[in-house]
Amino acid sequence: MKSNNVKNRNNIKRWNLGLLLLLDVLASLGAATFAYFSTQWMKPLTLPILFWACGNIVLALILFSLLGLYSLIFKTVGVVDMVKLVVSAVLICVVNILFSVTTGRDYIGLGTSVVYAMTFAVLVGFIRYYERFSTALKFYFGDKKSTAFTKVMIVGGGSAGHSIIKEMLESDKGNYKPVCIADDDPEKMGKLVCNVKIAGTTYELEKLVKKYEVNEIFVTIPSADKRTMSEIIKRCQACNKPVKLLPSMYQLASGEVTVSKMRHVEVKDLLGREQVSVNLDEIMGYIEDKTVLVTGGGGSIGSELCRQVVTHKPKTLIILDIYENGAYDIEQELKRKYPDLHLLTLIASVRDSKKIRSVFEKYRPQIVFHAAAHKHVPLMETSPNEAVKNNVYGTWNVAKCADEFEVETFVQISTDKAVNPTNIMGATKRICEMIVQTIGKRSKKTKFVAVRFGNVLGSNGSVIPLFRKQIAEGGPVTVTHKDIIRYFMTIPEAVSLVLQAGAYAKGGQIFVLDMGEPVKIYDLACNLIRLSGYEPNVDIDIVCTGLRPGEKLYEERLMEEEGMKKTPNGLINIAKPIPLDERKFWGTLDKLCDEAYAETEDMKKFVKELVPTYTIDKRDSVAEALGEKQA
Repeated sequence: MKSNNVKNRNNIKRWNLGLLLLLDVLASLGAATFAYFSTQWMKPLTLPILFWACGNIVLALILFSLLGLYSLIFKTVGVVDMVKLVVSAVLICVVNILFSVTTGRDYIGLGTSVVYAMTFAVLVGFIRYYERFSTALKFYFGDKKSTAFTKVMIVGGGSAGHSIIKEMLESDKGNYKPVCIADDDPEKMGKLVCNVKIAGTTYELEKLVKKYEVNEIFVTIPSADKRTMSEIIKRCQACNKPVKLLPSMYQLASGEVTVSKMRHVEVKDLLGREQVSVNLDEIMGYIEDKTVLVTGGGGSIGSELCRQVVTHKPKTLIILDIYENGAYDIEQELKRKYPDLHLLTLIASVRDSKKIRSVFEKYRPQIVFHAAAHKHVPLMETSPNEAVKNNVYGTWNVAKCADEFEVETFVQISTDKAVNPTNIMGATKRICEMIVQTIGKRSKKTKFVAVRFGNVLGSNGSVIPLFRKQIAEGGPVTVTHKDIIRYFMTIPEAVSLVLQAGAYAKGGQIFVLDMGEPVKIYDLACNLIRLSGYEPNVDIDIVCTGLRPGEKLYEERLMEEEGMKKTPNGLINIAKPIPLDERKFWGTLDKLCDEAYAETEDMKKFVKELVPTYTIDKRDSVAEALGEKQA
């Protein structure tokens, strides 16, 4: 069956090539006839003239073959191909003139040669541009009603905007129609790009949307910095129309500026700051040619850790996760992108002390990134024992093995919810920080550190995917409280800073990432609704449901006792360690883990013994989950 399909395709190619050759021959004969009779008045058609015409056919076919004009895809014929046609016509004209001069054939004069070349170029150009030309005619004069098209305003009249408009006009499948362009360059005002007018500036977007009845807005300014882009997007928001962006300069440089590359605006586009930069040489220095273990490697943070670690040439990357689907996905992705990578994927739980010990004993990792954790605040409020088993006991297992098998660097992924925690998840992560600090103080070979940061955009369980889903379903969008604020960072930013923090590791430190200014979740919901083309609380309602058990209005990055010390990277700070009674700590930790596996009903009280700053939420989260009223 497959061989038949290949044979059929080859036959079709031959027929298409044969047809194109025939059309070129007819074009040459037609051009020769027109040129001769229009310049050689009243002269009869003789045999030498026919030989001259045939010679031009042979010359044209040879030149077209050499210049690749028989290997074109007609839908993508462009300026370069037009130049090739013109070059061919000029060469043919020059050859004809030289032939006339050297042979003394006065029936082929300068005028005949020029007219032939021009006519031939027009005819073969029409043959090759016919498909694109007919598509454009259908777009402007077809029987489709204008309402069948999505009317698009292009923001940015530069090269990227030109490419997008050109594709819209030439595509016979898309239903986008560019109706106007907005650009802040005063020299471009009133000019046309592919017959689409630059009608105003980005400060006039609302007026342009109304005037041209715009349905969607495409922002095609990939060279704009983050602050400028953030401001433009905010102006687009006021139009209450769906907004899409061209991702980056990479698409422009690689020639990938197409409608399909346009993406929806994301919250990170509104942060108004540049992507966090790191010192790649420092990261490379401690990862290159090392065996790296990432626990929780299939999660949102863990998988991005894996992606960035492999770019720094590790000897071996070990992905460890209990959730097989996530581990499988990142494993397959890395295998496709890095076929030479020495990669090992293990399905195991960090709770299983024997399994974790066997992994360290067998594979001897030199660097460990511990990202495995239960992190959903409401779920952990109803299952506090599981939070302790996985977060506390799991971290203890991995940290003990890292110390025993002399791992070089151990990096614990923590959270700002560990500061003065009001939920069991944050409290358990604070205990993890204490484990890392305490073991790190005594370890002879291993540098133990923890990295603390806030909410990560797009991570599993973050509000952004939830809001998008609620908007797609027509609302309402649910926010727990109108005044709740959070610090945000993108996954790649957070992970790159985690990697660099590992380079600063000396043992027992807690690194705190600077995540910029906090964001109001209610405002974030409003922005997403507007960027989806709707009006908040008109088209889609925003409902405040009340703070969930264990949830704070705002997160802190430091406790009162902790100071702040800067690192060479201004976005990574070091919290001053808080002294603790180690003997009491280890004794209470043993008791805590025993109680967790005994399925105690007082787990939160035992946690508070270890974390005095933990404020237990008075609300009964189990009763709330069951919809019961408290007495």
